Amino acid sequence: MTSKRRTNDEIFSEILKLCVKGTNKTRIIYQANLNSVVVKSHLDNLMKNGFIESVRDGSRIVYKTTSRGLELKGMFEKLQTEMSDLYACA
Repeated sequence: MTSKRRTNDEIFSEILKLCVKGTNKTRIIYQANLNSVVVKSHLDNLMKNGFIESVRDGSRIVYKTTSRGLELKGMFEKLQTEMSDLYACA
């Protein structure tokens, strides 16, 4: 049995999906199956480039996908669908 490591693209796509309705860092860690160091790095990168934003909700911080992030999420989904179709034909 071989293990397949996810690419950064796949991880970014997963984080963008999780943040559409807003979520906290702990939920991202568990649902995306990542550790806190990796999540922090990816969240910082996505925020720096304007794909997600952090919003204070009382005492917690919630991460939300921006409109720019939604566009990127759509592109990732389209690419993943095309790649799946391509591999299915091989």
